[in-house]
Amino acid sequence: MSHQLNAHLGLNGRRPGRLSGFWRDHRGVSAVEFALIAPVMILFYCGMAELSQAMMAQRRLSHLASTIGDLVAQSPQLTDARRTDIFTIGAVIMAPFPTTTLRMCLVNVSSDATGKDTVDWSENNNNHPDCPAKGAVLASGVVPVGVLPASQSVVMAKASYGYSSPIKLVLPSTLNFNRTFYLRPRKSETVLRVAG
Repeated sequence: MSHQLNAHLGLNGRRPGRLSGFWRDHRGVSAVEFALIAPVMILFYCGMAELSQAMMAQRRLSHLASTIGDLVAQSPQLTDARRTDIFTIGAVIMAPFPTTTLRMCLVNVSSDATGKDTVDWSENNNNHPDCPAKGAVLASGVVPVGVLPASQSVVMAKASYGYSSPIKLVLPSTLNFNRTFYLRPRKSETVLRVAG
């Protein structure tokens, strides 16, 4: 009887505690490890998704700016209907990103014999903040000298986009992207702006 009692109580005569059994029990280790690692992994995953989307928006904006400038440079003149079509094409290129913060600007700049750069015409879509007005004289260096030699003209296409992440976990604020492309007219010395 005493032998059975000692076996029940343990070697030292005390009943084995639940705490010692708890530390030896490994059944919940995976759940605890997952609970510790999961928040970091979720943050990492969301951060990668947000950064990937931001980079995609930036690349689309670059493609958009070069495309709308190229479309203007392909024709000797820009009409109202063509301008509207080009801005519509720009918005389509930006899809599936929302276009409420998309701003586009098309400008034809001519340089005189002295190298003074003047805006011949300017088309602004959705209030681009950095779109020069018609007749404005651009400061030296706005258009690189290698891009616009004296007595020639160039089409300047500008686009800006405010990217706002739908998750806002890693990128809580809006990122503003800006792109500018310069293209020489292909079929004429300059692209004329005509009504109609």
